[in-house]
Amino acid sequence: MNKVVENADQAVASISDNAVLMLGGFGLCGIPENSISALVRKGVKGLTCISNNAGVDDFGIGLMLQGKQVKKMVSSYVGENAEFERQLLSGELEVELIPQGTLAERCRAAGAGVPAFFTPAGYGTEVAEGKETREFNGKMYLLEHAFDPDFAIVKAWKGDTDGNLIFKATARNFNPLMAMAGKHTIAEVEELVEPGELDPNFIHVPGIFVNTIFKGTDYEKRIEQRTVSAG
Repeated sequence: MNKVVENADQAVASISDNAVLMLGGFGLCGIPENSISALVRKGVKGLTCISNNAGVDDFGIGLMLQGKQVKKMVSSYVGENAEFERQLLSGELEVELIPQGTLAERCRAAGAGVPAFFTPAGYGTEVAEGKETREFNGKMYLLEHAFDPDFAIVKAWKGDTDGNLIFKATARNFNPLMAMAGKHTIAEVEELVEPGELDPNFIHVPGIFVNTIFKGTDYEKRIEQRTVSAG
């Protein structure tokens, strides 16, 4: 199976309106920026985006929000995006806020074939509304369901043409969990090599989970909140 495509536009070609997407990254670290730009160019609409956050106004998922491409955001943090706030308050955007650990576990469960699980996070809050609860050893838990995304889009440091992926430092974040959860996983990488060139002891995502891979270009690697010392 040839998993390699030439560029981001080819990688996202099969994504259509109303798809459910997972997008890796934390803040602006490890986001699949080439693929997001390709989705903006493609102009698909009605998307449900599962991502830790919604980027910033002029970068990442923020670009998709500007183009009114996102119908629903499923996230744990959305505080850096003024357009997100505007669309939420105006009723243009549906939002599901999830505790960050629950978001991660719903990704992991999807990749592991676990349909649902119990967690104490969110019990007694708005997060628990409409959800089944159960007591275990004197403590109350919520039933949460695994995600069911059509596509997972991730960004890795290195990958080979078989789809094996290695992530660098904190850019790893949600990417491995999401890569394992998608029905169709798209990986963009900074370096694309031949099979056998990656040390198998350091592979974070085996190629069996990756359907499409391409070498990205022109990564900006922005800093979301730049903080410097006075000295």
